[in-house]
Amino acid sequence: MRAAHQAHSLREFLQMVPVEEVERILRRFRPLGTEVVEVEEAAGRIVARTIKSPIDMPHFARAGMDGLAVRAKDTLGASAAQPVELRLVGSVEMGKKPRFRLQAGTAARISTGGMMPPGADAMVMREYCDERRGDRVLVRKQVRAGENVIEVGEDVRKGEIIFNPGRRLRAQDLGALTGVGLTRVAVYKKPKVAVIATGDEIVPPWVKPRPGQVRDINHYSLKAMTEACGGIPVDFGVVRDDLGAIGRALKRALARADLVAISGGSSVGTKDLTLRVIRGIPRARVLVHGIGIKPGKPTILATAGSKPIIGLPGHPVSALVIFGLFAVPLLRILGGEEPESALRSRNVVRATVTGDLRAAPDRDTYARVALEPRGGGWAAVPLKGGSSAIFSLARADGMVRVPKGSKGIAAGCEVEVAIFS
Repeated sequence: MRAAHQAHSLREFLQMVPVEEVERILRRFRPLGTEVVEVEEAAGRIVARTIKSPIDMPHFARAGMDGLAVRAKDTLGASAAQPVELRLVGSVEMGKKPRFRLQAGTAARISTGGMMPPGADAMVMREYCDERRGDRVLVRKQVRAGENVIEVGEDVRKGEIIFNPGRRLRAQDLGALTGVGLTRVAVYKKPKVAVIATGDEIVPPWVKPRPGQVRDINHYSLKAMTEACGGIPVDFGVVRDDLGAIGRALKRALARADLVAISGGSSVGTKDLTLRVIRGIPRARVLVHGIGIKPGKPTILATAGSKPIIGLPGHPVSALVIFGLFAVPLLRILGGEEPESALRSRNVVRATVTGDLRAAPDRDTYARVALEPRGGGWAAVPLKGGSSAIFSLARADGMVRVPKGSKGIAAGCEVEVAIFS
């Protein structure tokens, strides 16, 4: 399997594994296979193989700004008080190789990015040049060889490593690749994430719920979170609370996806069937059942062969918090990102909390906060709402971790806020 082959001892019935131990388990998973894609499709993908430049860039000496291409020694002693007179022999056309060569005492007009003509080794900025009648120009500044010139290979040398494996490609990275003529790149495959929601009480958002029913939240949110962090959602819809129905959905999901997320049924009540379904899958192993976290205590982490399964609580806030804390990093690891990078929050800001944040005795609490600009910095405003209050999450900008067993965090303290994507 992509996790370590050693069996992890079963932890079932909500024994509340510490967050740090869950993260250690996630570090054992390995990336999926690789594929070659067109550069224009590679934004956000993880480099799978070392990429070297096939050329020097630039492959010709270029002007760094507008002005005159010159021989540096011809400007010796030039100043505003004692300008040097040179003879203009032409202009460099953009995108074309100059058809002339600079001899002693000559210069040529050139624009930023233009190819330096043979014989030239420096350039004088336009503001230090005064063209006279005829073909004469006065140069009022001495330049040294190479000044204001972008030399061959100055940006990157042929054979130089551009990107190492594990690099997440950004827009500017794609420009660097096309700039040296690379149009295809080997990347890790995007993980396919099967999203299964369970519950007899769940109805589609366009249906008016009857008493006891609720509209579908998790199913839509989890698919969106999967896409936002680079995965490909595979939609299995909402499945009723039936052992056979959930089992069939899970088997189909494992056949089609690299990671399966099931929301609902992860606890130990009579309708909580996820654990039983997972244990009925061939080669399935439950690694964790219960995490010392609030919200999200009844979470399951398991594997079926090489594929991870995460059983999420049914309450929307718990499901989305757990998915963000554990499924998203796991998805990124499967997609080729280094585990330490994947597990580290990508966007953290420091803020002053405006209200007390209480600690739980046995679980780390992830408190939702809204950020407000205040006094040149940020204020973190705690938001009320339980694990079923989706709008407490919709109004939140991020979360603050309050360690278990601590005295909590008092109003006025500085905290780190992990920003939601």
